[in-house]
Amino acid sequence: MVVIRPALEAEYEAVGALSVAGYDADGYLTYPDGTFDDAYAGWLADAAARAGKSTLLVAIDDDELVGTVTWCPYGSGDAQLAKEPHQGEFRTLSIAPEARGRGIGRALVERCLELAREAGLTEVLLFSLLEMVPAHRLYARLGFVRRPELDWSPEPDVHLWAFSLSM
Repeated sequence: MVVIRPALEAEYEAVGALSVAGYDADGYLTYPDGTFDDAYAGWLADAAARAGKSTLLVAIDDDELVGTVTWCPYGSGDAQLAKEPHQGEFRTLSIAPEARGRGIGRALVERCLELAREAGLTEVLLFSLLEMVPAHRLYARLGFVRRPELDWSPEPDVHLWAFSLSM
């Protein structure tokens, strides 16, 4: 049975490594010209910094770390989209490549939605790379809708789609 809970300090290094591995397995850390995005990989690897500004959640299955997500309520230093008191967002959803297809991503997102409800938030937002099609399918199944007016390109070759869910 998968358990979703806040990450323990002793797990931060492993959470960072899992975050990088999950993104790298699908090529999300490689630019179109074939170079590696060291800066974003470094940010993903620094789970301790995310835990200091947001809620770092993990999925544990049989004592094995299999997934993670960063929950950013309004006011979180990691929030990119949640700029209003009624909003929250999540970032860095990553599942260990060998653990995919078992509902772990859904469980992590559903926990973020529970945290939003508990906080009385009415909207949850997120950014996703255009290439993250499996994640887009998950978000659609959970009721998220595209918000093209919020799309953003932090770098010329990085295009982020915005999604939101009204609670």
